[in-house]
Amino acid sequence: MEKVPMTPGGLTRLQEELRRLKSEERPAVIRAIAEARAHGDLSENAEYHAAKERQAFIEGRVAELEDKISRAEVIDPATVSGDTVKFGATVKVVDEETDNTLTYTIVGTDEADISKGLLSVTSPLARALIGKEKGEQVEVNAPSGPRYYEILSVEYD
Repeated sequence: MEKVPMTPGGLTRLQEELRRLKSEERPAVIRAIAEARAHGDLSENAEYHAAKERQAFIEGRVAELEDKISRAEVIDPATVSGDTVKFGATVKVVDEETDNTLTYTIVGTDEADISKGLLSVTSPLARALIGKEKGEQVEVNAPSGPRYYEILSVEYD
């Protein structure tokens, strides 16, 4: 069983979503199905079919969340240190082609949000950065061709 790396905040968000689905969404969709059934002929009842589709989505998401939470490997960046890029590191890099300085924190797949600087540990850039140190250059194969970055700093919060 493969572990799913995530930060404590990422685990909390998944647990909160699971709680909301089980305690709010699931009962609401059960009520909607019961109400739609009361309208009669189910073969032409759009409300019933929509509620059943929503129920299937909720049950699928609940199963997915329970699986991820059970396999979670929580890594607190505050407990990690060193000069090498690892999960949880905040890495400042410079794009050698454009001279743009970018800052990313390497997080779990479910936590990633590039607009907030949260880079998935499975992304090509994160995979290239992991194991490297300040001052090293990394090559990332992008759809437009290879991109080169230099690591300016590695920090753990």
